[in-house]
Amino acid sequence: MKRLFCLLTLLALSFAQTAQEVALRVENALRSYRSFQANFEQFYYSATISTPLHEKGKLYFKKPNLMKWEYQDPEEKVFLIKDDLFWDYNKEEKQLIKYDLSQGEQNTEVISLLSGKVSLLDNYSVELNPFPTENANTIQIKLTPNDEEFADTFLLLEIDEKTWFIQTLISFDWTGNRTEFRFSKIKTNVTLQNKTFELRVPPDVEIIENK
Repeated sequence: MKRLFCLLTLLALSFAQTAQEVALRVENALRSYRSFQANFEQFYYSATISTPLHEKGKLYFKKPNLMKWEYQDPEEKVFLIKDDLFWDYNKEEKQLIKYDLSQGEQNTEVISLLSGKVSLLDNYSVELNPFPTENANTIQIKLTPNDEEFADTFLLLEIDEKTWFIQTLISFDWTGNRTEFRFSKIKTNVTLQNKTFELRVPPDVEIIENK
């Protein structure tokens, strides 16, 4: 029995080290990219609605602090990070809201993770967590925040074993609702002009400065 216990302990430690190694590779890869672009699909699952909200668009990132989520379907909207501001533009509602990121107005966990600004091993408890997927050559890990305030939330990541880029990111909140991002046609270290991150809005758009 003692021998079996030791064997199980060694196996558990092996898996923990493997999960930590995966997290470190992901973190190093994201930090090494000077830019990237990708197509994304976003699904929001809630206990209060029977059909998930499905959106899609394009994502652009350029160091040090430019990121643009360009939603194209079912409605046009833009989330833009620029000049330490979070810009939330909804074309249909004719409204642009600017948030001061330094004031913590926005939950930027997903954004910080994709831009390589988060130390996974310092901020999360990491473990292997396989889940069903149609993608080949991937590894799945679970990230649980070390901060007790967010102990009821966690992230699932599916990572490409060749590039160590995140292919799927699933965020669970404390109520059990989840938001899933699927990334495809990923291109890293591409040339992105600064004009990619410009946001031009019609003159009749309402602009709200939320600082």
